[in-house]
Amino acid sequence: MTSTTAVPADPPVDLWSPRLRAMTVGSVALVSLLAFEALAVGTAMPTVARSLDGLGLYALAFGGPFASGVVAMVASGIWCDARGPRPAMWHGVVWFVAGLVVAGAATTMEVLVVGRVVQGFGSGLVSVALYVVVGQAYPEQLRRRIFAAFAAAWVVPSLVGPALAGLIVEHLGWRWVFLAVPAVAIPAALLIQPGLRALTATVATRPPAGALARIGWACGAGASAALLHYGGQQRGALAAGLIAVALAGLLVCVPHLLPAGFLRAARGLPTVIGLRALASAAFVAAEVVIPLMLSRERGFSPTGAGLVLTVGALSWSVGSWIQGRIGSPRSAATLPRAGLACITIGTAGVASALVPGLPVLPAVLSWSVAGLGMGLLYPSLSVLTLEQSAPAEQGRNSSALQLGDSLAAATVLALTGAVLAAGASPGPAGYATTLAVAAACALLGLVVAGRVVPRPTP
Repeated sequence: MTSTTAVPADPPVDLWSPRLRAMTVGSVALVSLLAFEALAVGTAMPTVARSLDGLGLYALAFGGPFASGVVAMVASGIWCDARGPRPAMWHGVVWFVAGLVVAGAATTMEVLVVGRVVQGFGSGLVSVALYVVVGQAYPEQLRRRIFAAFAAAWVVPSLVGPALAGLIVEHLGWRWVFLAVPAVAIPAALLIQPGLRALTATVATRPPAGALARIGWACGAGASAALLHYGGQQRGALAAGLIAVALAGLLVCVPHLLPAGFLRAARGLPTVIGLRALASAAFVAAEVVIPLMLSRERGFSPTGAGLVLTVGALSWSVGSWIQGRIGSPRSAATLPRAGLACITIGTAGVASALVPGLPVLPAVLSWSVAGLGMGLLYPSLSVLTLEQSAPAEQGRNSSALQLGDSLAAATVLALTGAVLAAGASPGPAGYATTLAVAAACALLGLVVAGRVVPRPTP
């Protein structure tokens, strides 16, 4: 009689399994810190500018880090593909923390702007490196869940970040909005260090040909994005001229940084990245106009208008949670289509608040539908980007995904500002135009969403 020895089954792998727990906690914590700092600085900056007598550099304090972040995203993609995510991640954390320290210790607005630029560069490095970490550390079946966790990591800062920053400014001083974050960022980075070391043990290749040229195009795109941001805060002919120059610069530089076929929605990755850009443009355009519209047309207080935006943030988190827990869809286009349909309906429905006599509730519900769509869409596009990228191209393609997202948001913010400033004061026509453009962007994405599926290889 023979006996057999049962081979123990491998323990199920989950985000919180022993092998991935530290990586998950550290990565989500870093995303939360990036989100908090992005949202909190907006609350603190008016006080900072008054304290340092630097209102003239106020716009540069926002445009500078955005520009440096554009350059960093491209550099991080190149670096991750050549050396793995570990060097880019660690340099990103160091630059991020150093920028926060410089900004928090600044005695002049010029020094604070320098700190913000350094901080923005670090944020760009980290954001792309985190995507490559997901591609290399997490099995395919968990990627939608970790991206859902990243989305949730934005929700809490979006809910409490501005209020918490206000309390810090009032009771501790504005400097602590910058100086408190490194105390959490460094431990979070240390948590993912063991996993990063294992990922990069066998990676050591030279940067691809054309890497230096890509950095040059990224610098051009970053400068154009900063000019676009600055122009969007001006008025009249000056604003129109600056925005035109900035858009021309982006049109020249950006095609060199995104996949070939991006503008014509070629099948596969170009369409994936294009959908992310269109969704970002649609959501940001509506999000910017909602508080102004509700306060001026419906008499909402700033708190009341902010609570409407909170509804969108919460439903975004719900959508992310849903997509992370459903089974594999029948088609790669299923979740993008569902998300873009929700964004189209939601952004168009927000305009109901402009109809006299109608209650505001339909507009609020519409915004929750748009947020749900973003939650369904964003993680699914992130997963598709990794699925359609060779291991040696995950950095470059993750960089392109985030770059298209950021530049689309910056462009629509500048153009929205120009539309709202066209008249003597913002009015229903400007709000309706902006919401129509938002819905049109989402609808265009819905029309081409089926092209996320690559052509079958012969």
